[in-house]
Amino acid sequence: MKTFCLLFSILITVSALHAGKVDSLEIYSPAMRKNIRCLIIIPDDYSIMGKPYPVLYLLHGWSGHFAGWLSGAPQLRRHADTYQMLIVCPDGGYDSWYLDSPVDSTVRHETHVAREVVSYVDYYYHTRKEPGGRAISGLSMGGHGALYLAFRHPDVFGAAGSMAGGLDLRLWEKNNWDLEGVLGHPDEHWNNWEEHSTVNLIPLLKGKELFLIIDCGANDFFLPANRDMHARLTEAEIPHEYTERPGEHNGDYWNSAVDFQVLYFDKFFNRP
Repeated sequence: MKTFCLLFSILITVSALHAGKVDSLEIYSPAMRKNIRCLIIIPDDYSIMGKPYPVLYLLHGWSGHFAGWLSGAPQLRRHADTYQMLIVCPDGGYDSWYLDSPVDSTVRHETHVAREVVSYVDYYYHTRKEPGGRAISGLSMGGHGALYLAFRHPDVFGAAGSMAGGLDLRLWEKNNWDLEGVLGHPDEHWNNWEEHSTVNLIPLLKGKELFLIIDCGANDFFLPANRDMHARLTEAEIPHEYTERPGEHNGDYWNSAVDFQVLYFDKFFNRP
């Protein structure tokens, strides 16, 4: 028994030694005129020599923050080391839905993530600076944000994923997701709700190559919107991976889902 405990302790120590390092920093946003927090996980043996690193951007959910992914899925440190990628966790605010708000000029999180954060990471880190070296994914609000940004910025991201994403904002006009503050009251600004819902942006993918992975729990309240997205992508003949697994809209689900998505993105980064 003592021998087993000793071996187990050694394994834990070795695992910790082979986990990615974490940089916690602030990135100035000219669009919003303020510093915004960001967390970057880098491989333990990160070096500016040799081949540049691919980057996975992970977006948090509604009411979350930049450090939420690492606290909820600490295995991301191992993934960064194992797959030799940078994992960047920007802050999307409490309820921005990663949009440039058409009614509030102080909310510019689309510009911040897709332009400002990416530019910062590419300037200060040894990264692959092309869509083939960048992927973006997220949970819940972040799932919507990841697909929204990837659909609208094919020059930046080559692959995108959603985990339990709220992919159709129109379904929540009477909910408490604080969308009115970002899109305006639906009775007066319904076009904003239409134009900023990811399910309506599929025509933007025509003639583009974007690798997509979408999954949602079978008991998730966002499941209908995910099924609708899957059906629309299929009808438009847009290749994508779609999965429904047992699970609800909670940390247990996306803690598991992120492992599958990291593997998917690793294959994308290393495709011929």
